[in-house]
Amino acid sequence: MRLVWKSLDKMRCLRKRSTIPFLGFLITFLLFLNLYIEDGFVLEGDKRQLRETSVCPSSAARYVHTFRDLSNASGAINVTYRYLAGAPLNRKKYLTIGLSSVKRKRGNYLLETIKSIFDQSSYEELKEIVVVVHLADFDLVWCENLVQEISRKFAHHIIAGRLLVIQAPEEFYPSLDGLKRNYNDPEDRVRFRSKQNADYAFLLNFCTNLSDFYMMLEDDVRCSRNFLTALKKVITSREGSYWVMLEFSKLGYIGKLYHSRDLPRLAHFLLMFYQEMPCDWLLIHFRGLLAQKDVIRFKPSLFQHMGYYSSYKGAENKLKDDDFEEDAVDIPDNPPASMYTNINVFENYDATKAYSTVDEYFWGKPPSTGDFFLIIFNKSTKISKIKIATGSDDRQNDILHHGALEVGEKLVGTKKGKQCSSFITLGEFKNGNIEVQDVDHKISFDIECVRIVVTAGQKEWLIIRSISLWTTQPPIQ
Repeated sequence: MRLVWKSLDKMRCLRKRSTIPFLGFLITFLLFLNLYIEDGFVLEGDKRQLRETSVCPSSAARYVHTFRDLSNASGAINVTYRYLAGAPLNRKKYLTIGLSSVKRKRGNYLLETIKSIFDQSSYEELKEIVVVVHLADFDLVWCENLVQEISRKFAHHIIAGRLLVIQAPEEFYPSLDGLKRNYNDPEDRVRFRSKQNADYAFLLNFCTNLSDFYMMLEDDVRCSRNFLTALKKVITSREGSYWVMLEFSKLGYIGKLYHSRDLPRLAHFLLMFYQEMPCDWLLIHFRGLLAQKDVIRFKPSLFQHMGYYSSYKGAENKLKDDDFEEDAVDIPDNPPASMYTNINVFENYDATKAYSTVDEYFWGKPPSTGDFFLIIFNKSTKISKIKIATGSDDRQNDILHHGALEVGEKLVGTKKGKQCSSFITLGEFKNGNIEVQDVDHKISFDIECVRIVVTAGQKEWLIIRSISLWTTQPPIQ
């Protein structure tokens, strides 16, 4: 009988040991399910630890204690921020620019970055911008001294509500001790990048309701002139298309643009995986999980990394974005439109890629005489300039050897879809390119269609690298 009781006792222990990791997995699964199915949720951060279990929990469950309630639909993390300078205005702006900064061992570029944002913006652009600086260092003396310097140099911007300086208190941070050493990083490196993820999460959370769009910069960045006007053009050109993140620099967490409505989920995401990998890697997973598969990056870059020393240990960091242009104001408007072509498309190099300012292109099989590439605007518009480039650096012969550029009006429906019934030729392609100035002076009507027509067949394939259109009126008033 004693042997029977011992056997039963062993079975109970076995069930306990197998049930605990299963429950850990089940909890983690439910958290993920809640994150991606619910449109809104709230993460109420606190320092309360979950009761320890007798086995080591999964990596996700290990920091689930940071969040108390995932079912509330308000979408904000419950953090009591310190306002170090300025306060939010009641009016919602067009763009929030977020910066997170910590004390560096060598060099400090924050003041130069703030100055560049304001100096490179016109008075009209400044009306639509709010800059939020998160001083994320736990050295309160350093923070106080820096706030005094910011307040002295940018007092008028603070008074106007264009500059806020905040801090998320240390007690709201998840644990920064005993973190996973992924990628064989040293412990201090893991702590630095994990804290940085939390720094950004709290910054994103604060900025959720300040504007329609949010731009993440680092604290050692130089801006191009009138970057907001360029951003507006790009956003307008993407009207009607789905995107999660647009990139205006190829470096780090610089120049990444989001809809403000996505900030709570991104903040949640950074906190949940704060110890797994650096923030610029996590953001790639975030956009992928929200169904933006490909990078959408624009050229020229609007922001340049200028710091010489990294915020991590003061190490040298000479990274530069070679696509950056200080005066990147001549970005095309490319008003919203639909693209059609009867040229055989190669793989996924579809027609829309020729019309985007993203670094991508249309690629078709050898076109025949009479083949076309058609752009139909969502609404008629006045065009001042048209510039079209074909071919590429590595495929210089895949140009349009013989073609014409036309503009049309009187949109009608046909069996093959919408089409303009009247066209006027603006010019012929030369060496695969064409540029026509003062279109609005040459054409009396508002343009509804732009068409590229192949005037002679060719053996070579065709790359349309870029179609750039400038309107006579700015896309956003």
